[in-house]
Amino acid sequence: MTPVRSGGTIHGVGLGPGAQDLMSVRSDSLVRGARHVAYFRKAGRPGQARKIVEGMLRDDVIEFAMEYPVTTEIPVSDPRYNDCLSAFYTACTDHLAALVKAGEDVVVLCEGDPFFYGSFMHLYTRLQPIAPVAVVPGITGMSGAWTASGAPITWGDDVLTVLMGTLPEEDLVRRIRDTDALVVMKIGRHLDKLRRAVAAAGREDAAWLVEYAAMADQRVTRLCEANAVTPYFAILLIHGQGRRP
Repeated sequence: MTPVRSGGTIHGVGLGPGAQDLMSVRSDSLVRGARHVAYFRKAGRPGQARKIVEGMLRDDVIEFAMEYPVTTEIPVSDPRYNDCLSAFYTACTDHLAALVKAGEDVVVLCEGDPFFYGSFMHLYTRLQPIAPVAVVPGITGMSGAWTASGAPITWGDDVLTVLMGTLPEEDLVRRIRDTDALVVMKIGRHLDKLRRAVAAAGREDAAWLVEYAAMADQRVTRLCEANAVTPYFAILLIHGQGRRP
C-alpha cells in the first residue's frame, strides 16, 4: 500500500485493566478529545474497550466498531481462521488509513496495553509502514489481576511465566512446573484442561483465579473452589515465593 501523506495520526491507546481512573493522563486526554474512535468487539456485543470509556467521549464522536468475523467458531489450527482474520485486519487498516489520508486523527481503544497480546498489534504491523502511528502504554490486565489478589506476584529472583490457556496440556504442565510465578490468560473454555495441568504440576493449592480485575464485578477465587469461569477477563495466578529480606 502507498504511504499516507497527511497530518493525521493513529493512536493506539492503552486503557488499562478496566477502570477509568487507572488510565494514564495521556490516554484520558486522547480519549476525551478524539473525534474518531475505533475499537474491537464481538458481533452483537458492545465491546469491553468501548464500555470502559462510557461517558468520556465527545458528543460529536464518530465511532468505528471493528467486529471480529470469527472468535471460537473455527479452530485456531484451521487455515480458514487465519485467512478470515487477516482479511478482517486488512479491511480495518484500509478504513483507518483512509481517515488519516483525509487528515483525521483516530484513537484506537485497547484494553490493557496495546502491545501485550492485543488485537491492535495486528493493525500496527499493517499501518506502521504507511501511516503515522503512536502507541500509549497501559496497565496490563495481569497487573490488575495480581493487585486484586492482594499479594505480590514476584519476589527477589523469581521467574515469572505468562502462558495462554490455549496451549496443549502437556506444555502447560511442563511450564507450570518449571516456573516460580505464573500468569495464565485466555482461559475460557480451557478451565478443565488448565485445572488438570496445575494439579499435575503439583501447584493446585497455590493457584488463584481472578475475574474482571479492577472492574465492578471483580472476583478472586481459589482454583480448587472454582466450578466455572467467565469466557473473557479471567486470569490464573500462582504467586512467587522467592528471596526476600
